[in-house]
Amino acid sequence: MAEARISINGVELSEGQAMTLRVALQSFASETQEENSLGNDKYGQKLAAAYNARANEVIELLFAN
Repeated sequence: MAEARISINGVELSEGQAMTLRVALQSFASETQEENSLGNDKYGQKLAAAYNARANEVIELLFAN
């Protein structure tokens, strides 16, 4: 699998950097799926759900190529 081409502020990441970003994002998405990952109050639960949703949107883009 070729890594997605990722550019940050006009600088294209190397394949290794793109892989590192993808793995970190997948790990973050996995962590935010865990119960009470950002606290057991409603704010923490809503924040974790929102972070997880945005992370998964980006992950879908990374695998779209």
